[in-house]
Amino acid sequence: MTDPAIAANGLRKSYGDKVVLDGVDLSVPEGTVFSLLGPNGAGKTTAVKILSTLVSPDPASGEIRVGGHDLAAEPQAIRAKIGVTGQFSAVDGLITGEENMLLMAALHHLPKRDGLRVAAELLERFDLVDAAKKPASTYSGGMKRRLDIAMTLVGDPRIIFLDEPTTGLDPRSRHTMWQIIRELVTGGVTVFLTTQYLEEADQLADRIAVLNDGRIAAQGTAEELKRLIPGGHVRIRFSDPTAYRNAASALREVTRDEEALALQIPSDGTQRDLRSILDRLHSAGVEADELTVHTPDLDDVFFALTGGTAAVPDQPKEIVG
Repeated sequence: MTDPAIAANGLRKSYGDKVVLDGVDLSVPEGTVFSLLGPNGAGKTTAVKILSTLVSPDPASGEIRVGGHDLAAEPQAIRAKIGVTGQFSAVDGLITGEENMLLMAALHHLPKRDGLRVAAELLERFDLVDAAKKPASTYSGGMKRRLDIAMTLVGDPRIIFLDEPTTGLDPRSRHTMWQIIRELVTGGVTVFLTTQYLEEADQLADRIAVLNDGRIAAQGTAEELKRLIPGGHVRIRFSDPTAYRNAASALREVTRDEEALALQIPSDGTQRDLRSILDRLHSAGVEADELTVHTPDLDDVFFALTGGTAAVPDQPKEIVG
């Protein structure tokens, strides 16, 4: 097994009496999207700044490794492997898109010919060729974000930190950004994504961690997190009243809908649970006309874990799929 692209053990950060990160453990496999969710002030941006070498963690933190390098001992080696796109655009609006790209190439010490080639390739890849000679101040929000990420890729990073990259974008631009992120990961890049958009994490992330008050409340895949929250159920509908009654007798803890001839059974939606329900129906000689699985969505998870609609678990939950 290869080492994770990012590994943090007991990450801590305080500013005076304010504890921002309180013993955060993270492990991000190579070539995946890892999403850090949390409300404003939870510590997401601080985590990104530390992992990208912009801010030092507290001395009490455990070992932190990024790209196979120790954060404390080899920050320069880490910087050579990563790219960072922050919440606020790094684009200089006074110069053109192409000039922004060439400036970034110069900062990476690329020879002029290589800089021109890389800039041209990335401007084409991000559909910015027609706007390349125009001042970046004339770009739309979505174009600026694409240029921002294009600039981040000039150094060919293998790990990219995207701190709320789609904030303020319209839905079309947001979906374009999602496609860009998927393409990066297909190319082997590891993406560490912070976002407040739950749909974004659901669509993109291989694993999600929910950060609340400086601690990881839970982490796992989107589906695993959804199963943490009560309310999942299976709804079974019948067209034959006799089959409906027989099924109600065969199944436990059912809620009846006499008018629709439907039964609702609490379920975590796992394959094992569904098989158990179907086996009991089969044993009763009953066949359902329609079966649908309902699970809580990430909104439910987020609010429950961050103190919105339910209490935060006493201990962080690590789910192994």
